[in-house]
Amino acid sequence: MHVHFLQHVPFEGPGCIEGYFRARGHKLTSTHLYLGQGLPQMGTIDWLIVMGGPMGVHDQPGPSWMKRERLYIREAVFSGKIVLGICLGAQLVAHALGAEVRSNGCREIGWFPVKISHETAPVLKGVFPARLEAFHWHGDTFDIPENGVPFASSEACRNQGFMVGNRIMGLQFHLETTPALARSLIRHCRHELDGSRYVQTEEEMLSDRARFSLINSVMETLLRRMEELNF
Repeated sequence: MHVHFLQHVPFEGPGCIEGYFRARGHKLTSTHLYLGQGLPQMGTIDWLIVMGGPMGVHDQPGPSWMKRERLYIREAVFSGKIVLGICLGAQLVAHALGAEVRSNGCREIGWFPVKISHETAPVLKGVFPARLEAFHWHGDTFDIPENGVPFASSEACRNQGFMVGNRIMGLQFHLETTPALARSLIRHCRHELDGSRYVQTEEEMLSDRARFSLINSVMETLLRRMEELNF
């Protein structure tokens, strides 16, 4: 299987996702859009994973590469590829499916509980605990696309996850983040730690390494389930 990543900034990489696929012998490639790299032919990939980033879907002026990225994601969606979007990536996938992306009204940064609804997405039963403390770093949110099924929410952000069929998924929260990625994100985006209600301090975010191991385990279980559903 050929898994391709779209990466928007050097400090928001695939984290534990890379190790999961490498351990299974899958082919991994990536486009670092901020470097102006090209996109692979759609027919050569099986799974597209769209990572996060500090920019917004509607930023004006946006990055020069975002228009072609949007078209590529839309092509992947309608070409039958497995598509997983994380944070900004989830917003881009939702936008490609015609949903609105907008300000969440507040930032959500740090460790906050996510409530999972297994009733709306029974295929995810056994993947997520009913209540998961996930890592967050976002200020925008997405509406649920037409034919999409919402399955996750938090106190600060109503729409935290959606599925369309069994092969398209958006996660507003982060399960891939490792301690190293979190430190890098803090270093590059420290100016967003404004002390507001749903924004933790650097110390709070990095105080417990076991949290990262837990969310990484959930991510690996999710990836395994998506493989089972689609191959």
